[in-house]
Order: sequence, then structure tokens, then C-alpha cells
Amino acid sequence: MSRAQAGDQDAYRQLLQNITPYLRALAARHIQSADDIEDTVQDVLLTVHSVRNTYDPSRPFGPWLVAIANRRIVDGLRRRGRVGSHESPAGNELETFAASEANLQEEAADACLVREAIDQLPAGQRDAMRMLKLEEMSLRDAADASGMSVAALKVATHRAMKRLREMFQQRGSKS
Repeated sequence: MSRAQAGDQDAYRQLLQNITPYLRALAARHIQSADDIEDTVQDVLLTVHSVRNTYDPSRPFGPWLVAIANRRIVDGLRRRGRVGSHESPAGNELETFAASEANLQEEAADACLVREAIDQLPAGQRDAMRMLKLEEMSLRDAADASGMSVAALKVATHRAMKRLREMFQQRGSKS
């Protein structure tokens, strides 16, 4: 490390190559995942590189390196623990679903609100919504039944949807 601090690039490269297996062994004592071990080794090497100027050549290199490695290993374990605590396992857990009858009252109330909101729309928009969305007619059939063009039905439906969104947003902000 002393030669590396003096600018000897070959000595620095050799140092990093020599300490990598040792760092891998240190990390493997605490970490099981091979990917996490490699990530930790790279983290330690980057830290050694960024703080290499703090090494005092009059002192032993080993304890300085181990102190850095241990800190980075612990930091990695903490980080993985925090991330892991926010994740849920993707196991084969059983899921339960509500019975189809369970939410019928809510669905009926929602349908009633939507129908009431549609009734408040202007006639063209109201007819377009009823035919295309509630009765699920095709554009061609709705155009034939209403006497409107397909383009006019599309415009009326678009404007109706926009108006309904506004109505429900206003209703939601009041409650």
C-alpha cells in the first residue's frame, strides 16, 4: 500500500488482486448469497480505493483493511435487512377471495350512483353512455339506433366520461 500511495500502479493492482480472495473469505463468514458476497467485496474494494490516502505506512496494513472490510460488511447486512423488511416473500402462500355475494350491496350502491350520474348528463352524452357502456352495444349498432354518426358517438362518449370523472371527483372531495 505504501508503494501504491507513492503512485506505483502495478503495486496497487497487485495489492487489490492479492486482497480480493481474503475479502471474499471475510464476507463469506457473514453472508450466504454468492451475489451478496461479491457485491460486498466490490464495496470494500471501492472503499479501500477511496480512502487509500488515510493508510499510515508506519502501521500494519492488515488491521486497517480488516476494519474497513468489517464496517462495509456490517453496512451491507444492515442495508439488506432494511430492504428485506419492506419486501414480502413470494412464496406459495394461499390466498383467500371474498365470496361473490360478499360485496353485492356495495356494487349495487356503486351502480346506482353511476346510473344517477349518467342521468344528469346532456341527452346526447346520456344516450351514448347508455348504449355503448351500459347496454354494451357496438358503435355501428348504437349509431344505427340513435341516428348519430360513429364519430359523433365517440365524441359524446368521451365528453360524458370526462364529465362523469369531474362529477365523481367533486363528490369525493366533498366527503
